[in-house]
Amino acid sequence: MPFLLFIDTRSDDKKIISIDAMGGDKGPNAVLGGLNQYLYQNGEDSVHFRVFGDEKKLRKLMAKYPRVSRNVEVIHAPNVIKPTDKVMDVLRHAQDTSMYMAIKDVREGKSSAVISAGNTGILMSLSKLALKTIEGISRPAITTMLPSGAGDSRVVVLDLGANVHCDETILFDFAILGSVYAEVVGKMPRPKLGVLNIGSEETKGNETLIHLNKILTENKDKLPYDYIGFVEGNDISAGRVQVVVTDGFTGNIVLKTVEGTAKLVKRVVVENFKKSILAIIGAFFLIHVFKRLKHKIDPRSYAGATFLGLRGFAVKTHGNSDALAFANSIKYAVDLTAANLNGLIAERARALADIRSTIKSEE
Repeated sequence: MPFLLFIDTRSDDKKIISIDAMGGDKGPNAVLGGLNQYLYQNGEDSVHFRVFGDEKKLRKLMAKYPRVSRNVEVIHAPNVIKPTDKVMDVLRHAQDTSMYMAIKDVREGKSSAVISAGNTGILMSLSKLALKTIEGISRPAITTMLPSGAGDSRVVVLDLGANVHCDETILFDFAILGSVYAEVVGKMPRPKLGVLNIGSEETKGNETLIHLNKILTENKDKLPYDYIGFVEGNDISAGRVQVVVTDGFTGNIVLKTVEGTAKLVKRVVVENFKKSILAIIGAFFLIHVFKRLKHKIDPRSYAGATFLGLRGFAVKTHGNSDALAFANSIKYAVDLTAANLNGLIAERARALADIRSTIKSEE
């Protein structure tokens, strides 16, 4: 079935989000808790959910969430994709799973985005199969914003795990995706964009990165973003760059390192305060500082990542997401659907097609 543009014909302005309720380590308990938390914080008139999963189990759990019950349509899905399932084993038999049915809901125009905490590789494969990529973009990338620099500043990093092997053309497309995402979602006009490497010198890195850097540098004045060349891992947290382009293998390591560092900082702070009564007293006067720190580094505050480059929005949240993380992923999905993100990506891909073609000609 061809992709259909989502059009909400209802008389109100509610967004409709499809939910894979059975994915993730904590299953429907965390999902429904997240739906409840989001509706409590944002009002019941903001979103309507189409929830896919074991209907009997879901309705039993929903008994303690009347707010959710009033804003949910449950669609029975008899099967579930497990975290241990292999992509090739699932693709041929995914039609009646909660994940695929939720994705298909977006393809058919019944909802504007899908959210799942399920198997990342399978979610990516099924989303790409059902939703297709935007014209002019070779592959979608897992994308989100990570904490960076001072205050509430963030950095867009892609790919975070969808594409392990990337050539120059794919990375060039990631720069298109990331720059538009930074402008529209991150409110960063003409963002500073860099390619992640083992050094900032032009001679560092493999042939793919050196060639890509040459193309981007030669066309710097024609690019709609500020290309600053190669960047290193420490530039991400220092706030020197706003969009970081890399392959999925490296990007996933970056993501897990950031999350691990956040947990380490929290653990060290808590352990040290427990050792001293003076530290506890001091912490009382610094309560607002610690709240800001917690918001900055807590992985749950950036719980959603999107498969950017598809003709529909598929949001992946952590497999171990709790209710707070899932609520944040809903807000993330709602923000994505509110912007003309895909239209701008297609427009930019067309504008940069000539530069992109030079990559192929030099190979």
